[in-house]
Amino acid sequence: MQGLLRNSRPWGGIFDPAGKSAEIERLERAASAPDFWNKPDKAQEITRKLSLLRERVERFRKLESRIRDLEAAVELIEEDEKLGTELLAESIPQLREVEKTLETLELEALLGAEEDILNAIVTIHPGAGGIESQDWAQMLLRMYTRWAERSGFYTEMLDIQYGEEAGIKSATFAVEGPYAYGYLKAETGVHRLVRISPYDASSRRHTSFASVFAYPEVEDEVEVEIEEKDLRIDTFRSSGAGGQHVNVTDSAVRITHLPTGVVVTCQNERSQHKNRATAMRILRARLYELKMKEKEEELAKIQGQKKEIAWGSQIRSYVLQPYRLVKDHRTGHEVGNVDAVLDGDIDDFMQAYLVGRRDE
Repeated sequence: MQGLLRNSRPWGGIFDPAGKSAEIERLERAASAPDFWNKPDKAQEITRKLSLLRERVERFRKLESRIRDLEAAVELIEEDEKLGTELLAESIPQLREVEKTLETLELEALLGAEEDILNAIVTIHPGAGGIESQDWAQMLLRMYTRWAERSGFYTEMLDIQYGEEAGIKSATFAVEGPYAYGYLKAETGVHRLVRISPYDASSRRHTSFASVFAYPEVEDEVEVEIEEKDLRIDTFRSSGAGGQHVNVTDSAVRITHLPTGVVVTCQNERSQHKNRATAMRILRARLYELKMKEKEEELAKIQGQKKEIAWGSQIRSYVLQPYRLVKDHRTGHEVGNVDAVLDGDIDDFMQAYLVGRRDE
Protein backbone atom coordinates (compact mmCIF):
# COMPACT_ATOMS: atom_id res chain seq x y z
CA MET A 1 0.00 0.00 0.00
CA GLN A 2 2.78 2.39 0.93
CA GLY A 3 4.61 1.82 -2.35
CA LEU A 4 1.54 2.43 -4.50
CA LEU A 5 0.64 5.66 -2.73
CA ARG A 6 4.12 7.11 -2.63
CA ASN A 7 4.64 6.47 -6.34
CA SER A 8 1.24 7.80 -7.37
CA ARG A 9 2.22 11.35 -8.29
CA PRO A 10 3.69 10.73 -11.78
CA TRP A 11 0.57 9.10 -13.22
CA GLY A 12 -1.15 12.48 -13.50
CA GLY A 13 0.50 12.77 -16.90
CA ILE A 14 -1.23 9.64 -18.15
CA PHE A 15 -4.66 11.21 -17.70
CA ASP A 16 -3.55 14.73 -18.71
CA PRO A 17 -5.85 16.68 -16.34
CA ALA A 18 -4.19 19.96 -17.37
CA GLY A 19 -4.84 19.25 -21.03
CA LYS A 20 -8.44 18.29 -20.33
CA SER A 21 -8.95 21.44 -18.25
CA ALA A 22 -7.65 23.53 -21.14
CA GLU A 23 -10.05 21.73 -23.50
CA ILE A 24 -12.92 22.43 -21.08
CA GLU A 25 -12.07 26.16 -21.14
CA ARG A 26 -12.01 26.15 -24.94
CA LEU A 27 -15.39 24.42 -25.17
CA GLU A 28 -16.87 26.74 -22.54
CA ARG A 29 -15.82 29.74 -24.62
CA ALA A 30 -17.46 28.16 -27.67
CA ALA A 31 -20.64 27.46 -25.67
CA SER A 32 -20.87 31.07 -24.52
CA ALA A 33 -20.89 32.44 -28.09
CA PRO A 34 -24.15 34.23 -29.04
CA ASP A 35 -24.69 32.00 -32.11
CA PHE A 36 -23.89 28.75 -30.26
CA TRP A 37 -27.38 27.25 -30.67
CA ASN A 38 -27.74 28.26 -34.31
CA LYS A 39 -26.49 24.78 -35.14
CA PRO A 40 -28.31 22.56 -32.59
CA ASP A 41 -26.60 19.29 -33.57
CA LYS A 42 -23.13 20.77 -33.22
CA ALA A 43 -24.13 22.50 -29.98
CA GLN A 44 -25.39 19.25 -28.49
CA GLU A 45 -22.17 17.49 -29.44
CA ILE A 46 -20.07 20.20 -27.74
CA THR A 47 -22.32 20.13 -24.66
CA ARG A 48 -22.01 16.35 -24.43
CA LYS A 49 -18.23 16.45 -24.79
CA LEU A 50 -17.99 19.24 -22.22
CA SER A 51 -20.03 17.27 -19.70
CA LEU A 52 -17.90 14.18 -20.25
CA LEU A 53 -14.62 16.07 -19.80
CA ARG A 54 -15.85 17.78 -16.63
CA GLU A 55 -16.93 14.45 -15.19
CA ARG A 56 -13.58 12.82 -16.00
CA VAL A 57 -11.52 15.68 -14.50
CA GLU A 58 -13.74 15.69 -11.41
CA ARG A 59 -13.17 11.96 -10.93
CA PHE A 60 -9.43 12.48 -11.27
CA ARG A 61 -9.45 15.30 -8.69
CA LYS A 62 -11.45 13.18 -6.24
CA LEU A 63 -9.03 10.31 -6.77
CA GLU A 64 -6.08 12.62 -6.01
CA SER A 65 -7.81 13.77 -2.82
CA ARG A 66 -8.46 10.21 -1.65
CA ILE A 67 -4.85 9.23 -2.31
CA ARG A 68 -3.63 12.19 -0.23
CA ASP A 69 -5.89 11.03 2.61
CA LEU A 70 -4.49 7.52 2.34
CA GLU A 71 -0.93 8.86 2.32
CA ALA A 72 -1.67 10.71 5.55
CA ALA A 73 -3.08 7.48 7.01
CA VAL A 74 0.14 5.65 6.08
CA GLU A 75 2.21 8.21 8.01
CA LEU A 76 0.01 7.76 11.09
CA ILE A 77 0.21 3.96 10.78
CA GLU A 78 4.02 4.20 10.79
CA GLU A 79 4.08 6.57 13.80
CA ASP A 80 1.48 4.96 16.10
CA GLU A 81 1.26 1.16 16.18
CA LYS A 82 -2.03 1.01 18.14
CA LEU A 83 -3.76 3.67 16.04
CA GLY A 84 -2.16 2.18 12.96
CA THR A 85 -3.94 -1.16 13.37
CA GLU A 86 -7.35 0.56 13.33
CA LEU A 87 -6.43 2.86 10.45
CA LEU A 88 -5.08 -0.04 8.41
CA ALA A 89 -8.40 -1.91 8.70
CA GLU A 90 -10.23 1.22 7.52
CA SER A 91 -7.77 2.05 4.76
CA ILE A 92 -7.63 -1.29 2.94
CA PRO A 93 -11.24 -1.09 1.55
CA GLN A 94 -10.58 2.53 0.52
CA LEU A 95 -7.39 1.50 -1.24
CA ARG A 96 -9.29 -1.15 -3.19
CA GLU A 97 -11.82 1.47 -4.31
CA VAL A 98 -8.98 3.77 -5.37
CA GLU A 99 -7.38 0.95 -7.38
CA LYS A 100 -10.69 0.19 -9.10
CA THR A 101 -11.21 3.86 -10.01
CA LEU A 102 -7.63 4.07 -11.21
CA GLU A 103 -8.11 1.04 -13.48
CA THR A 104 -11.23 2.64 -15.00
CA LEU A 105 -9.43 5.92 -15.64
CA GLU A 106 -6.44 4.10 -17.13
CA LEU A 107 -8.73 2.22 -19.51
CA GLU A 108 -10.49 5.41 -20.58
CA ALA A 109 -7.12 7.08 -21.13
CA LEU A 110 -6.43 4.45 -23.83
CA LEU A 111 -9.54 5.50 -25.76
CA GLY A 112 -8.04 8.37 -27.67
CA ALA A 113 -9.43 7.87 -31.19
CA GLU A 114 -12.04 10.39 -32.30
CA GLU A 115 -14.70 7.71 -32.85
CA ASP A 116 -14.07 5.90 -29.53
CA ILE A 117 -16.53 8.12 -27.66
CA LEU A 118 -19.44 7.11 -29.90
CA ASN A 119 -22.22 4.59 -29.32
CA ALA A 120 -21.64 1.17 -30.88
CA ILE A 121 -23.65 -1.03 -33.21
CA VAL A 122 -22.74 -4.70 -32.82
CA THR A 123 -23.61 -7.62 -35.08
CA ILE A 124 -23.23 -11.31 -34.26
CA HIS A 125 -23.38 -14.12 -36.84
CA PRO A 126 -22.91 -17.86 -36.23
CA GLY A 127 -20.42 -19.75 -38.36
CA ALA A 128 -20.97 -23.07 -40.09
CA GLY A 129 -22.30 -25.79 -37.84
CA GLY A 130 -26.02 -25.21 -37.60
CA ILE A 131 -27.55 -25.39 -34.13
CA GLU A 132 -24.17 -25.57 -32.36
CA SER A 133 -22.93 -22.27 -33.79
CA GLN A 134 -26.35 -20.65 -33.45
CA ASP A 135 -26.40 -21.50 -29.75
CA TRP A 136 -22.85 -20.12 -29.39
CA ALA A 137 -23.92 -16.89 -31.10
CA GLN A 138 -26.73 -16.51 -28.56
CA MET A 139 -24.28 -17.13 -25.71
CA LEU A 140 -22.12 -14.29 -27.05
CA LEU A 141 -25.18 -12.04 -27.33
CA ARG A 142 -25.92 -12.67 -23.65
CA MET A 143 -22.27 -12.05 -22.73
CA TYR A 144 -22.25 -8.63 -24.35
CA THR A 145 -25.64 -7.55 -23.02
CA ARG A 146 -24.55 -8.59 -19.52
CA TRP A 147 -21.28 -6.66 -19.96
CA ALA A 148 -23.20 -3.57 -21.10
CA GLU A 149 -25.59 -3.84 -18.16
CA ARG A 150 -22.82 -4.10 -15.55
CA SER A 151 -20.90 -1.26 -17.27
CA GLY A 152 -23.84 1.14 -17.16
CA PHE A 153 -24.59 1.14 -20.91
CA TYR A 154 -28.06 0.99 -22.46
CA THR A 155 -28.71 -1.68 -25.09
CA GLU A 156 -31.33 -1.67 -27.85
CA MET A 157 -32.03 -4.72 -29.99
CA LEU A 158 -32.21 -3.54 -33.62
CA ASP A 159 -32.66 -6.85 -35.42
CA ILE A 160 -32.60 -10.51 -34.36
CA GLN A 161 -33.38 -13.75 -36.18
CA TYR A 162 -33.83 -16.86 -34.07
CA GLY A 163 -32.83 -20.36 -35.12
CA GLU A 164 -35.53 -22.96 -35.78
CA GLU A 165 -34.45 -25.17 -32.84
CA ALA A 166 -32.22 -23.00 -30.66
CA GLY A 167 -29.86 -20.05 -30.75
CA ILE A 168 -29.84 -17.18 -33.23
CA LYS A 169 -29.10 -16.84 -36.93
CA SER A 170 -28.04 -13.22 -36.48
CA ALA A 171 -28.39 -10.29 -34.10
CA THR A 172 -27.75 -6.57 -34.41
CA PHE A 173 -27.96 -4.35 -31.34
CA ALA A 174 -26.93 -0.87 -30.26
CA VAL A 175 -24.91 -0.13 -27.12
CA GLU A 176 -25.39 3.46 -26.02
CA GLY A 177 -23.13 5.41 -23.68
CA PRO A 178 -19.80 7.27 -23.69
CA TYR A 179 -16.99 5.18 -25.21
CA ALA A 180 -19.21 2.20 -26.02
CA TYR A 181 -17.46 1.78 -29.38
CA GLY A 182 -14.03 2.37 -27.85
CA TYR A 183 -14.51 -0.68 -25.66
CA LEU A 184 -16.39 -2.93 -28.07
CA LYS A 185 -14.02 -2.50 -31.01
CA ALA A 186 -11.79 -4.90 -29.07
CA GLU A 187 -14.36 -7.65 -29.71
CA THR A 188 -14.39 -7.54 -33.51
CA GLY A 189 -13.36 -10.89 -34.97
CA VAL A 190 -14.14 -14.60 -34.81
CA HIS A 191 -14.81 -16.22 -31.42
CA ARG A 192 -14.25 -19.96 -30.95
CA LEU A 193 -16.01 -22.23 -28.45
CA VAL A 194 -14.91 -25.76 -27.49
CA ARG A 195 -17.32 -27.77 -25.33
CA ILE A 196 -19.25 -30.99 -24.87
CA SER A 197 -22.32 -30.37 -27.01
CA PRO A 198 -25.67 -30.31 -25.17
CA TYR A 199 -27.25 -31.20 -28.52
CA ASP A 200 -25.15 -34.32 -29.16
CA ALA A 201 -26.68 -37.54 -27.77
CA SER A 202 -23.19 -39.08 -27.76
CA SER A 203 -21.79 -36.21 -25.65
CA ARG A 204 -18.95 -35.53 -28.06
CA ARG A 205 -16.75 -32.45 -27.98
CA HIS A 206 -17.66 -29.80 -30.58
CA THR A 207 -15.93 -26.65 -31.82
CA SER A 208 -18.17 -23.74 -32.82
CA PHE A 209 -17.43 -20.35 -34.33
CA ALA A 210 -19.28 -17.02 -34.38
CA SER A 211 -18.25 -13.62 -35.72
CA VAL A 212 -18.65 -10.34 -33.89
CA PHE A 213 -18.36 -6.93 -35.53
CA ALA A 214 -18.59 -3.55 -33.77
CA TYR A 215 -19.21 -0.31 -35.65
CA PRO A 216 -19.29 3.27 -34.34
CA GLU A 217 -22.77 4.78 -34.58
CA VAL A 218 -22.02 8.04 -36.35
CA GLU A 219 -23.88 11.27 -35.68
CA ASP A 220 -25.99 12.82 -38.41
CA GLU A 221 -23.52 15.66 -38.92
CA VAL A 222 -20.64 13.25 -39.65
CA GLU A 223 -20.16 13.02 -43.38
CA VAL A 224 -21.05 9.56 -44.67
CA GLU A 225 -22.05 9.92 -48.30
CA ILE A 226 -25.05 7.73 -49.15
CA GLU A 227 -26.84 8.46 -52.41
CA GLU A 228 -30.29 7.07 -53.11
CA LYS A 229 -29.20 5.79 -56.53
CA ASP A 230 -26.57 3.60 -54.81
CA LEU A 231 -29.20 1.76 -52.75
CA ARG A 232 -31.32 -1.26 -53.59
CA ILE A 233 -34.16 -1.54 -51.10
CA ASP A 234 -36.13 -4.78 -50.86
CA THR A 235 -39.08 -5.51 -48.62
CA PHE A 236 -40.19 -8.93 -47.46
CA ARG A 237 -42.34 -10.59 -44.84
CA SER A 238 -40.77 -10.80 -41.39
CA SER A 239 -40.02 -14.23 -39.99
CA GLY A 240 -41.00 -14.87 -36.40
CA ALA A 241 -42.08 -17.35 -33.78
CA GLY A 242 -45.42 -18.05 -35.45
CA GLY A 243 -48.97 -17.77 -34.09
CA GLN A 244 -50.08 -14.27 -33.23
CA HIS A 245 -46.56 -12.92 -33.88
CA VAL A 246 -46.60 -13.69 -37.60
CA ASN A 247 -46.39 -10.50 -39.62
CA VAL A 248 -48.74 -10.69 -42.61
CA THR A 249 -47.35 -7.54 -44.28
CA ASP A 250 -44.05 -6.94 -46.09
CA SER A 251 -42.61 -4.82 -43.28
CA ALA A 252 -39.05 -6.23 -43.19
CA VAL A 253 -36.43 -4.19 -45.06
CA ARG A 254 -33.18 -5.20 -46.73
CA ILE A 255 -30.88 -2.43 -48.02
CA THR A 256 -27.95 -3.17 -50.33
CA HIS A 257 -25.30 -0.49 -50.83
CA LEU A 258 -24.32 -1.25 -54.41
CA PRO A 259 -20.84 0.38 -54.57
CA THR A 260 -19.54 -1.56 -51.54
CA GLY A 261 -21.84 -4.60 -51.48
CA VAL A 262 -22.74 -3.95 -47.83
CA VAL A 263 -26.13 -5.48 -46.99
CA VAL A 264 -28.18 -4.68 -43.88
CA THR A 265 -31.60 -5.94 -42.84
CA CYS A 266 -34.11 -5.05 -40.16
CA GLN A 267 -37.37 -6.78 -39.33
CA ASN A 268 -37.83 -6.05 -35.64
CA GLU A 269 -40.60 -3.48 -36.04
CA ARG A 270 -44.06 -3.98 -37.53
CA SER A 271 -43.69 -0.70 -39.40
CA GLN A 272 -41.79 -0.79 -42.68
CA HIS A 273 -40.91 2.88 -42.15
CA LYS A 274 -39.28 2.15 -38.76
CA ASN A 275 -37.41 -0.85 -40.14
CA ARG A 276 -36.05 1.24 -43.00
CA ALA A 277 -34.90 3.99 -40.61
CA THR A 278 -33.14 1.44 -38.41
CA ALA A 279 -31.53 -0.26 -41.43
CA MET A 280 -30.19 3.12 -42.61
CA ARG A 281 -28.80 3.71 -39.11
CA ILE A 282 -26.91 0.42 -39.30
CA LEU A 283 -25.75 1.11 -42.88
CA ARG A 284 -24.28 4.49 -41.92
CA ALA A 285 -22.31 2.85 -39.11
CA ARG A 286 -20.97 0.09 -41.36
CA LEU A 287 -19.92 2.47 -44.15
CA TYR A 288 -18.17 4.73 -41.63
CA GLU A 289 -16.29 1.73 -40.20
CA LEU A 290 -15.34 0.68 -43.75
CA LYS A 291 -14.00 4.17 -44.40
CA MET A 292 -11.90 4.07 -41.21
CA LYS A 293 -10.58 0.60 -42.07
CA GLU A 294 -9.40 1.84 -45.47
CA LYS A 295 -7.60 4.76 -43.81
CA GLU A 296 -5.93 2.42 -41.32
CA GLU A 297 -4.69 0.18 -44.15
CA GLU A 298 -3.32 3.19 -46.03
CA LEU A 299 -1.52 4.40 -42.90
CA ALA A 300 -0.02 0.94 -42.35
CA LYS A 301 1.36 0.96 -45.90
CA ILE A 302 2.88 4.41 -45.41
CA GLN A 303 4.51 3.33 -42.15
CA GLY A 304 5.73 0.10 -43.74
CA GLN A 305 4.02 -2.00 -41.10
CA LYS A 306 1.74 -4.95 -41.52
CA LYS A 307 -1.04 -4.54 -38.96
CA GLU A 308 -3.47 -7.29 -38.17
CA ILE A 309 -6.98 -6.53 -39.33
CA ALA A 310 -9.20 -8.60 -37.06
CA TRP A 311 -12.02 -9.02 -39.56
CA GLY A 312 -12.53 -12.71 -40.17
CA SER A 313 -9.61 -13.79 -37.96
CA GLN A 314 -9.92 -15.90 -34.85
CA ILE A 315 -9.26 -13.61 -31.91
CA ARG A 316 -10.34 -15.59 -28.84
CA SER A 317 -10.99 -19.18 -27.73
CA TYR A 318 -13.41 -20.19 -24.98
CA VAL A 319 -12.57 -23.75 -23.91
CA LEU A 320 -14.98 -25.58 -21.59
CA GLN A 321 -13.66 -29.10 -22.27
CA PRO A 322 -11.23 -30.87 -21.64
CA TYR A 323 -10.03 -27.92 -19.49
CA ARG A 324 -11.55 -24.50 -18.74
CA LEU A 325 -9.83 -21.44 -20.15
CA VAL A 326 -10.54 -18.30 -22.16
CA LYS A 327 -7.54 -17.07 -24.17
CA ASP A 328 -7.17 -14.04 -26.43
CA HIS A 329 -4.84 -14.96 -29.28
CA ARG A 330 -3.92 -11.34 -30.08
CA THR A 331 -2.68 -10.40 -26.61
CA GLY A 332 -2.06 -13.74 -24.89
CA HIS A 333 -4.35 -12.71 -22.02
CA GLU A 334 -5.91 -15.75 -20.30
CA VAL A 335 -8.68 -16.23 -17.73
CA GLY A 336 -9.56 -19.53 -16.06
CA ASN A 337 -12.98 -18.45 -14.77
CA VAL A 338 -14.93 -19.16 -17.97
CA ASP A 339 -18.32 -18.72 -16.29
CA ALA A 340 -17.49 -15.17 -15.20
CA VAL A 341 -16.32 -14.27 -18.72
CA LEU A 342 -19.49 -15.65 -20.33
CA ASP A 343 -21.46 -13.65 -17.77
CA GLY A 344 -19.93 -10.42 -19.10
CA ASP A 345 -16.66 -10.05 -17.18
CA ILE A 346 -14.57 -9.15 -20.24
CA ASP A 347 -13.00 -5.81 -19.22
CA ASP A 348 -9.53 -7.35 -18.79
CA PHE A 349 -9.60 -8.64 -22.39
CA MET A 350 -10.61 -5.21 -23.65
CA GLN A 351 -7.89 -3.49 -21.64
CA ALA A 352 -5.20 -5.89 -22.86
CA TYR A 353 -6.26 -5.22 -26.46
CA LEU A 354 -6.27 -1.42 -25.99
CA VAL A 355 -2.84 -1.47 -24.32
CA GLY A 356 -1.53 -3.54 -27.23
CA ARG A 357 -2.92 -1.07 -29.77
CA ARG A 358 -1.39 1.83 -27.85
CA ASP A 359 2.02 0.13 -27.83
CA GLU A 360 1.81 -0.34 -31.62
